[in-house]
Formats: sequence, C-alpha cells, structure tokens
Amino acid sequence: MILVDSSVWIDFFRGAPTRQVDELALRIGVGEVLVGDLVRTEVLQGCRHDGEFRQLLRLTGEFAALAIVDDIVAVEAARNFRALRALGITPRKTIDTLIATRCILDRIPLLYSDRDFDPFVQHLGLISALDASGVN
Repeated sequence: MILVDSSVWIDFFRGAPTRQVDELALRIGVGEVLVGDLVRTEVLQGCRHDGEFRQLLRLTGEFAALAIVDDIVAVEAARNFRALRALGITPRKTIDTLIATRCILDRIPLLYSDRDFDPFVQHLGLISALDASGVN
C-alpha cells in the first residue's frame, strides 16, 4: 500500500503526464492506494464547483482511508520539523510534515510530486513510492 499526496491526485485528475500519475494509475489497478484524511481535505478544498466537489468526494471515497494525525504523530511531527530545522531546512507546510511523519512511523511509501517531501526522504527515512517501486 502507498499513501498518495494531494500533489499527485491533482495531477491525476487533471490528466497530467507525469511518472507519479503513471504510478498512481498502476497502483489503483492493483488496489494499493490509501487516501489520507488531510490529503482528501486538500484535494476537496481545491474544487471550484459543487459538481466537481461531489465527484471528487465520491472518487476519493473509493479508496482505503488513513487517519493522518493522532497524538503520537503530532509529537513526532514536531520532532521531525525541529530535526530538519537544525539542518537548516524549514518545512513550509505543517500538513506535509504530518503526512510525512505518519508515513515514516508506519513505513508507508508516499507517492508525491511536491519537492517539500524530499528532505524527509533524504534525512528522516520517508520512503518515496517511486523509489520503492523501482521506477526511478
């Protein structure tokens, strides 16, 4: 199973030709996709029209759901933020830090196209779903 970040879902729904979109399509085909609650929020809040909202609500609801935050993740996310900051890297979005931390703790590969996740891979043990699949 992999968790898919909103950056990839958005490209997928727009039909963007990326390696991440190709990997997502492959994983959907074999039933290996998780949708995080915060990721679903990010995707849905980008909808401009009610019809689009309803369609994406239905589509994202077809996959296994993963709750991103609990007390353990909240504390570990703060530790991860501080660890990166100590290296001179300041994560830009708290939600990305929470998503990365959930994946690190549970050893869930993350499929992403947002480079904000790269420091989590390089320094904290986040597994890139592209690396895990051998696509790189």
